Amino acid sequence: MVDLESTLRARRSAGGRAFVPYVTGGLPGVDAALLRALEEAGADAVEVGIPFSDPVMDGGVIQEASRIALERGARPGDVLDTVAEADLRVPVVLMTYLNPVLRRGEAAFVAAAADSGVSGIIVPDLPVDEAEEWTARCAERAVAPVFLAAPGSSEERLRRIANASRGFVYCVSTYGVTGERERLAGTAREVVAALRPLTDRPLLVGVGIGSPGQAADACRFADGVVVGSAIVRHLVAGERDRAVELAAAYRSAVGSVG
Repeated sequence: MVDLESTLRARRSAGGRAFVPYVTGGLPGVDAALLRALEEAGADAVEVGIPFSDPVMDGGVIQEASRIALERGARPGDVLDTVAEADLRVPVVLMTYLNPVLRRGEAAFVAAAADSGVSGIIVPDLPVDEAEEWTARCAERAVAPVFLAAPGSSEERLRRIANASRGFVYCVSTYGVTGERERLAGTAREVVAALRPLTDRPLLVGVGIGSPGQAADACRFADGVVVGSAIVRHLVAGERDRAVELAAAYRSAVGSVG
């Protein structure tokens, strides 16, 4: 396990910005070799999603990726096995919904993730107000619980999110579900600006980043970006090489911001 927050802080301290690609575990082509290829393409961390039948945060592309993965019989343990096999030198962040966590039990889920080499976990449908036990279980295994900060949140709520998060704070750029947008929403800057006085943790923008240019724009005020649908779209289409090439293009764009 590679420490997530230390890795992202080191990138920021060196004057750089972080790039974190997301892929849906269990989707054809999403195997250990792909995760290694994303690492080689310059990912500072890799986010791997556990497919779920009711992915309320996700738009059409990732919904379709989850559907395909589930129809092929993918289970949380299979995704963790892929992470363990990849044995990356950069942190792996797991993205899951609360139902799979509760089905296994919070302590058992975190333990299995940690044993597979997962450094952080995002549970988007777990409100920070109800996450005290979850954060305690994560702390026991040195796994970073990453919480989402949405546009329109009050200062008090953002403070709670910032205090509970480890690794980074996931700054949701826009209202609505994941998916590429034609332009970067102005709310992305607003969320980051509201969080800056509240925490020194890295602030990464995700949701709606549809091009390397938009990623670079976000990195002019944020500490990095998370990019999912733009990459997963190619994986759904069976264009694995194109997905890796696009990840490299995002890394290059993010790296141009100093």
